[in-house]
Amino acid sequence: KELKDPMYKLVVSHESGDEGFEYMEWIIKNAGDNGVDLRLFKSKMTDPLGADGAGPTGYSLWDIYPLADLITYPSSYEGFGNAFLEAVYFKKPILINRYPIFVRDIEPKGFNMVVMDGFITREIVERAKAVMESPEIRNKMVNRNYDIAMRHYSYIGLRKFLSALVMDFFGAEYSEYSERGAQKNKRTR
Repeated sequence: KELKDPMYKLVVSHESGDEGFEYMEWIIKNAGDNGVDLRLFKSKMTDPLGADGAGPTGYSLWDIYPLADLITYPSSYEGFGNAFLEAVYFKKPILINRYPIFVRDIEPKGFNMVVMDGFITREIVERAKAVMESPEIRNKMVNRNYDIAMRHYSYIGLRKFLSALVMDFFGAEYSEYSERGAQKNKRTR
């Protein structure tokens, strides 16, 4: 509503359930009362590879994310969540509320997002609009976020973290074993 532009749509890409059905009813009513063009996906999102690995069996988030201009997480409680990493992977700007796990685990990493603290202000609306309408601002934001995620949440980052953890636990024996394994892997490639 605050964007004051009919070009923008609110897309909800999942069915209610986690939040309760009353919450979805509230979203529908509130969107209608405020003239927000709401689009709901009432069918289950599927695995993009299909349950048997043979391909998609319906719509997946992989169909939706590429079309999004901004991903929003306005909730006051979330887990760390795959959804956050999916938005970063698809290089989409994010508007997020400072819920406890975000403050503790995500915010300190230095991601560049539109951040609200419990409610939407005029400044937040203007920043979100600037991000959506400026390819330069958006690209700088999403590329930085992608780079940060690669450092902290990629398989390479996980391998470094787990190696350090195991090294700390087992010490030098693990280091020698790990180096022999790495050399063996190089020879078999």
